[in-house]
Amino acid sequence: MSPLLQSFSNTPSGSEYLREILRSPVYEIAKVTPLQKMNKTSLKFNNIILVKREDHQPVHSFKLRGAYSMISSLNQEQKSCGVITASAGNHAQGVAYSSSKLGIKSLIVMPKSTVDIKIDEVYSFGGEVFLYGNNFDESKYKAIELAKQHSYTFIPPFDHPSVIAGQATLAMELLQQDALIDRVFVPVGGGGLIAGVIVLLKQLMPQIKVIAVESEESACLKAALDIGQPVNLTDVGLFADGVAVKCIGKETFRICKQYLLDDIVTVDNDAICSSMKDLFEDIRAIAEPSGALALAGMKKYIQQNKIKNERLVHILSGANVNFHGLRYVSERCELGEQKEALLAAVIPERHGSFLKFCQNLGVYPITEFSYRYLNTNQAHIFVGVRLTHGIQERNKIINQMISKGYEIIDFSDNEIAKLHIRYMIGGRPLKRLEERLFSFEFPESPGALLKFLQTLGANWNISLFHYRSHGTDYGRVLAAFETSNINFCFEKHLIDLGYNFHEETNNPAFHFFLTNYN
Repeated sequence: MSPLLQSFSNTPSGSEYLREILRSPVYEIAKVTPLQKMNKTSLKFNNIILVKREDHQPVHSFKLRGAYSMISSLNQEQKSCGVITASAGNHAQGVAYSSSKLGIKSLIVMPKSTVDIKIDEVYSFGGEVFLYGNNFDESKYKAIELAKQHSYTFIPPFDHPSVIAGQATLAMELLQQDALIDRVFVPVGGGGLIAGVIVLLKQLMPQIKVIAVESEESACLKAALDIGQPVNLTDVGLFADGVAVKCIGKETFRICKQYLLDDIVTVDNDAICSSMKDLFEDIRAIAEPSGALALAGMKKYIQQNKIKNERLVHILSGANVNFHGLRYVSERCELGEQKEALLAAVIPERHGSFLKFCQNLGVYPITEFSYRYLNTNQAHIFVGVRLTHGIQERNKIINQMISKGYEIIDFSDNEIAKLHIRYMIGGRPLKRLEERLFSFEFPESPGALLKFLQTLGANWNISLFHYRSHGTDYGRVLAAFETSNINFCFEKHLIDLGYNFHEETNNPAFHFFLTNYN
């Protein structure tokens, strides 16, 4: 067994990590992945922008490195008993592939909501699948329980020195491929990759700055840095599911603190979608959302800090994208690039009003238009406008239309408007309703809607419901309830439902388009 694996109860030193990295066996199955220049993006941002192509690994993700590093270091007795892990994504495939190559049995516990393509991939790499629980945490607890019962070795996805050392081989390759880089942008979920990169670079080439990139919906490292220790997030968004982790690892956090992580940046889903498009247009790579996360952070960081003429690297960490999710990405990348404005406007309810509105708008092309009769005097419209110069142009359009006498509301950054309202315009009730509006994340699994209706719909009147699949493990749902009999029991049932939810009753898009009490 690896000395580092044996000493996990202690805190490994930097020299121990370096020794483990240098003699890592990962290249028995992993590839040295290319470091490729992104020509179009480099010109656009006035820097040399390089991408580390971990999508070239046999499992299309860097996770293979850490999984093989730990599994190969097990002793013969542990190998004979087999390994187990919990994952619905890249770590699952890394464990299955590594185990198969070593002739070891592997069992992967996956949430019941896991889509078939991910289950099929694990089977294709030689792993066994056990579907359990409604989320990752429930699957993880079951995997640890089974490990104890059957003497399996649990292979954690990130928080283990041997896993971290395996991921660090990526940083070793970077130095061999280009030792003149100025900054490296690393996507962060549980922190295994960022810890591996920083523990190597800061000991060998400390002048290279390491920048962590997190999704705004799962920024567990930032939360830990803010208070000085790992902390559990209340909930995480699931769009970038490869980094949807509630709590940073203890060992990964220790390394980031000890070796002085240089900076951290968070980005939203629209920025991630925009970067997925950049990767495709520049190098024809189809990244998963978490795979494009580092590029999204790099672009934001360049603009915020006015960086020019540097050599910048970002890590394309994975390409196990669900094909059906690309529809959502396509819709949202224009917003992420600030190339579309979503506006609401009040126009007179009379013949020729739409024509006059377009004439006042001028040369800006309309990408979307929705209208619904409101009353004999007014109509509310939802309009998308193509932009070429980003936020400044958007503000110019808004001010231009206000000066023409129109009431304009900007919904370009309103998540509920982008996810739901734009597809529901025209649904005003005929009578006055007192409602409370909630957004939910539904697991894409049989029985999810039935559970919702049995928990809430049987006791409270649902006055609005909208669902739209985005090709991910979770669907987004918008639902309103009449408030005439809502009480404390309703709040309890919301929590008992077990789905992530947020109240949106005061969202202006809801009031502008779907209620009759503006």
